[in-house]
Amino acid sequence: MAKSLVIVESPAKAKTIEKFLGKNYKVAASVGHIRDLPKSKLGIDIENDFEPGYITIRGKGPIIKDLKKEAKKVDKIYLATDPDREGEAISWHLAHILKLDDESDIRIEFNEITKTAVKTAIKNPRKIDKDLVDAQQARRSLDRLVGYKISPLLWKKVRKGLSAGRVQSVATKLICDREKDIEAFKPKEYWSIDVDFKKSKKKYKASFYGKVENGKDVKVELNSKTEVDEVVDFIKNEKFIVDQVKKGKRKRNPYASYTTSSLQQDAAGRIGFSTKKTMIVAQHLYEGITIKGKGSIGLVTYIRTDSTRISEEAADNTEIFIKENYGDEYYESNKKVAKTKKSAQDAHEAIRPTDVNMTPESIKASLKPEEYKLYKLIWERFVASQMTPAQYETLSVKINCGDYTFRTNGSQILFDGFLKVYSISDDKKDTLIPDLEKGEECKMEEILPEQHFTQPPPRFTEASLVKILEEMGIGRPSTYAPTISTILARGYVNLENKSFRPTELGIIVTDILREFFKDVINEEFTAEMEEKLDEIEDGNLEWKSVIRDFYEDFRKELEVAEKEMSEIELVEEVSDIPCEKCGKLMVVKFGRYGKFLACPGYPDCKNTKPIIKDLGIDCPKCDGQVIERKSKKGRKFYGCSKYPDCDFISWNKPIKEKCPKCEGVLTEKGSKKGTVVQCINEDCDYKRIDSVD
Repeated sequence: MAKSLVIVESPAKAKTIEKFLGKNYKVAASVGHIRDLPKSKLGIDIENDFEPGYITIRGKGPIIKDLKKEAKKVDKIYLATDPDREGEAISWHLAHILKLDDESDIRIEFNEITKTAVKTAIKNPRKIDKDLVDAQQARRSLDRLVGYKISPLLWKKVRKGLSAGRVQSVATKLICDREKDIEAFKPKEYWSIDVDFKKSKKKYKASFYGKVENGKDVKVELNSKTEVDEVVDFIKNEKFIVDQVKKGKRKRNPYASYTTSSLQQDAAGRIGFSTKKTMIVAQHLYEGITIKGKGSIGLVTYIRTDSTRISEEAADNTEIFIKENYGDEYYESNKKVAKTKKSAQDAHEAIRPTDVNMTPESIKASLKPEEYKLYKLIWERFVASQMTPAQYETLSVKINCGDYTFRTNGSQILFDGFLKVYSISDDKKDTLIPDLEKGEECKMEEILPEQHFTQPPPRFTEASLVKILEEMGIGRPSTYAPTISTILARGYVNLENKSFRPTELGIIVTDILREFFKDVINEEFTAEMEEKLDEIEDGNLEWKSVIRDFYEDFRKELEVAEKEMSEIELVEEVSDIPCEKCGKLMVVKFGRYGKFLACPGYPDCKNTKPIIKDLGIDCPKCDGQVIERKSKKGRKFYGCSKYPDCDFISWNKPIKEKCPKCEGVLTEKGSKKGTVVQCINEDCDYKRIDSVD
């Protein structure tokens, strides 16, 4: 019989840890939180100094019963939940349910799920950190007060199903404000002039810079065709003479290992993962993957972190790996320690592989495609962070044509350094120009004037939204993915071509919050509140005092909003689909998981149905139509309208163009090189890539 019980959150984590501890330990999972605030009411006693009223989460009864049963069989209980505020709170709630003394050494934590880390943690238990718990209680209470006090107002004045939140409302505001900037933007004309030259069959290009005035180069902006024509008319009959040649060397330093936000940003740009997908896959890698011949292993360190710090042991092991696999010259022995942001909690290491010797290729066969892609990204970034900078030879040339000046720059990589492991798109090609000497005449081939217009600020992508939230100190690593999921599900924003665009609903709700709840939607206030939560965690602030201070002004805003907020009638979008029960045209509604169709005759007719997007393409298997559908996990796919009678499905989007080889259905999907178009028929090999200009 086991002598000790170790409780973690997830069954996958339990499975991995149990393998390390042996027969004297039983490992069980709480499957997340077991206690929380009730869903049906506020759950915070405002009259009793904001005391939270926790209840057992519905459906957790059997799990709690099993945990209590196992607890009676052992001499010692260890709470091994995640090493963050949320994990600390789960342990605190477990201690309450199991009637454990939270002042005794019952809490263990580890940053990676490896045998060494887990066994070391077991030898060094500690008390539950009440400051961490209080920081979580403060965040939960603040979010509950904001959500449960403002949301009913929005339901009453605008529409049912709406919600507000400290971070989600600010995120929506940022997207709405960006859209206003785009709409108000007025493009300005500007021009460039490039000149193509040739020397000994080598072509190179120089760009217009400005004029020489009083012996100094002055940059000149070209804002009209008239100004361009004046320059072109002069230079087309003049000589181009090299005035200055500067040779030099530069270094490009590697990036630090990933934090949660930089991983989310890089995964979006490099492998096309949403923030939600990144965190789900990263969680799998952290909790443990079954590797052939090795069993279940946690492949990466804890995935919720804002620190770029790494342990000495990890650094030492990586030094050996780099020297053995790439050579001594690739290891950076005089690395500068990456600076951690002032707002970072720095509680954990950066995200890195638990064993650098476990290369992506060596375990590829044991990983799902998405697991392999993300692990490869994490592994490469970490190894590169310990490598030498890339070194370049640079050449900068100034060319004069009368009083006009042109410039060209070239670079050639001398030593690839960290780029051997971690490629960067703008470092793939050398920009070579021939050797030029001061005073020599350049042979002009062609003058290339080109008109441009300034562009409006870009809409936020998931990556750029995460970046600005982090820069502003709004939210924390664990909040970005759920925040984005929430504002999409509520219908406040849409994701179009991977960019966020606010809906009319999002703009209306933002304007209401801006008018009546200026603090809730204020970026500086929200960031300041995050700092106060950090102060609570550090033991420098009492958590209920933060709630009291917040609620004093918030209550006044609520009273004003109750009296002065006008009712807003949103015109429901009417579809062309009749209700099969009563014949009325169905309308578009928003639910917790997005849009759906509902009969306007409610409550007499309660018919609802999912929104089906018809692609206007005949099903290749029957006389049905190809429609857009969603899997249970929310992944988009394409299937026949006559399902389940017809089983046609495709993960890639079918297009109207027919295959030129077999007249079959063509599908398309995006890639880094462009859009991949290929035939759906297994017997047909037609495939092409429509590159992006």
